[in-house]
Amino acid sequence: MRLKLAGSLFAACSILFSGVGVAQDANKYPSDSVRIVVPFAAGGVADIFARVVGDHLQRAFGKPFVVENVPGGGSIIGISQVVRSKPDGLTLAVSGPGAIVINPLLRPDQVPYKPLVDIVPVAMFDTVPNVLVINKSKVNVNSVPELIEYLKKNPGKVAYGSAGVGTTQHLAAEWFQQMTGTKMTHVPYPGSSRMITDLIGGQIGLVFDNVPLILPHAQAGKLTILATASAKRAAFDPNLPAVSEFLPGFESGSWHGFLVPAGTPPEIIQKISDEVQVCMKKPETIRKFAEMGAEAVHKSPKEFRDHIASELQVWKGVIEKANIQVK
Repeated sequence: MRLKLAGSLFAACSILFSGVGVAQDANKYPSDSVRIVVPFAAGGVADIFARVVGDHLQRAFGKPFVVENVPGGGSIIGISQVVRSKPDGLTLAVSGPGAIVINPLLRPDQVPYKPLVDIVPVAMFDTVPNVLVINKSKVNVNSVPELIEYLKKNPGKVAYGSAGVGTTQHLAAEWFQQMTGTKMTHVPYPGSSRMITDLIGGQIGLVFDNVPLILPHAQAGKLTILATASAKRAAFDPNLPAVSEFLPGFESGSWHGFLVPAGTPPEIIQKISDEVQVCMKKPETIRKFAEMGAEAVHKSPKEFRDHIASELQVWKGVIEKANIQVK
């Protein structure tokens, strides 16, 4: 009886002191420099935004937050490095939907980690909406309802572009067709540059793409934006309707946020998230992100997790229904 009681007390004390140890680690965080792994080449939107937020965290915590670009494998290489790192908050991943949502759904055999299991959310810090844009010389409509009507009368005759099979542009267009009962012809490109050139030239009729790439051509009168694919009207043009006003629930775009290896103490995760929130409320951050067609936001660990889980469910359904396969 005494041995059992002593064992129980020892276990209880171990749990108690283990909890104190975690709290102390969180209070001292970060104990060393922090590595921010960006799984894209330097100079892109994700890289620029990561450096903006990283600079703020460095000033706030008084330790270096060093951005390291690890491109390759459709973001899989960089994210995999973070998954294998020690769960102490000293290695952060910057990810968009490609690495955490789309790749695991399209390439499950090639992705050596499970989203929300092996790598967990800390904070989302931006959204970059897709826009539905047309070349009016090919598709002469003025609104989303007119486009739907036109597509129903001309099944398969309108070609839409994407930056490749399984990209957000491709999935957005597939979901649009599924929700409207329409049919278009998919023309995949090796990237957005050639796709936009062909859209302006009239080789294709419409695309869903990130607003920073489209806006200059729309402002020059070469292309027409019908709607934003964000959940609500976008800050860059509040007069522009959202696709969801006509197709409730429709949302497509990109985003970026911090994630860490599973097992990272929740106190550390929350501490980072709270400071990211401070950064995203700064006028200079909001202005910097807006200049690049993005919206500075903050989603807490739970909100970010819910967002990723929702996208996994939506895009899984779209991919299965459209039978999208990556060879």
